[in-house]
Amino acid sequence: MNRVTVLIIDDHPLFRRGIRWSIEEDPGLRVVGEAADGEEGIQLAESLNPDIVLLDLNLPGLNGLEVFDRLQADPEL
Repeated sequence: MNRVTVLIIDDHPLFRRGIRWSIEEDPGLRVVGEAADGEEGIQLAESLNPDIVLLDLNLPGLNGLEVFDRLQADPEL
């Protein structure tokens, strides 16, 4: 069974944990990584190539819209 891979980018650890637990309840989904800020999220997205990125808009450093724009512009993703 091919599972859909998910990357979570959010600066709140408790929120990331809750989202991870919720996602892992579905056997068709698999969390492949978590990031606490935009730069780390971009690096993980490039290396892990997830099917879905759950992205907080209010991040320290690069905000979620900037992260989205950079990920969308990357032809590798």
